[in-house]
Amino acid sequence: MTGDYDLSLRASLEGAVDHVGREREPVLTIERVLQAPEALVDYAAREVAFAPAWGPSGGYPGVRAPAPLDYVGALARALSPMIESAFGLSRVKLARAQCNFSLVTLEPGALKPLQRIPHADTADPLQFAILHYLCGERFGGTAFYRHRATGFETLTPERIPAYQAAVALEPAKAGYIVGDDDHYERTGAVAAAFDRVVVYRSRTLHSGIIAPDAPLSADPRAGRLTANIFLNYRPL
Repeated sequence: MTGDYDLSLRASLEGAVDHVGREREPVLTIERVLQAPEALVDYAAREVAFAPAWGPSGGYPGVRAPAPLDYVGALARALSPMIESAFGLSRVKLARAQCNFSLVTLEPGALKPLQRIPHADTADPLQFAILHYLCGERFGGTAFYRHRATGFETLTPERIPAYQAAVALEPAKAGYIVGDDDHYERTGAVAAAFDRVVVYRSRTLHSGIIAPDAPLSADPRAGRLTANIFLNYRPL
């Protein structure tokens, strides 16, 4: 419990693992995570203040607010054994979890070039993105991509210079990327569903599936609300 909000997890969680692209990156999906997922939406609507998360060159195309620590800690601890199994981790220790509520709010015409293409959050193979959907299927989902010019589906420190050099020569089309385009090929996708969690390596090229007519709103009860956790491990 967090105050008047029941943010407890279900007693038993079950996940399914898919593999995307030529690099066969695992993607872990877990359904029905919370006892009362509507309570987390209520918390986001009543207890926190959202602020713009983008900057002059890009960044998250919407607003963010801190998520409750009790929820973050419980979810990280519950999912960690599943993540270690799905991604073949050994001799690692959970080091840090950071989480925010997020709402996509920028209209397609307001996007900077880097917001119009897939991205990776880091090149660290031991950082994982946990995306908890607190909205329904009409808000799209998450897609994974291969960069055509380089063939990269994930970014490593060694790959970053070649990738950045190639991207600099490729004009980004207007709007959010939806499906294949001249420079990126979709390798897989997970649809949004209320109280669904998706886990993938943060270094995987990915993008939200934001349709041109998506109902973008800064209201947590009406918009594309997610909780986004970055989970970091360290070698033992």
